[in-house]
Amino acid sequence: MTLDALKSASRVMGIKQVSKAVKRGDAECVFVADDADERVIKPLQILCREQDVPVEHAATMADLGNACGIEVGAAAAAVLKQPIC
Repeated sequence: MTLDALKSASRVMGIKQVSKAVKRGDAECVFVADDADERVIKPLQILCREQDVPVEHAATMADLGNACGIEVGAAAAAVLKQPIC
């Protein structure tokens, strides 16, 4: 999955919201910024591994924030699973 998926997909941003989505089983894919603080990102990466959620990387927090359509950087974002009707 590429960063472009974040532009049109249902998504959440930020470490706390992404972690909640992963724990609920709502995250299809998680993106983390390579320049984010390691001690902030590491627990999320471990959680994703435990929940079998794929983790993709963005070069910078600014790139990730831009892909999400916000004017500030983001350490993490997740594409949410689409509900089955």
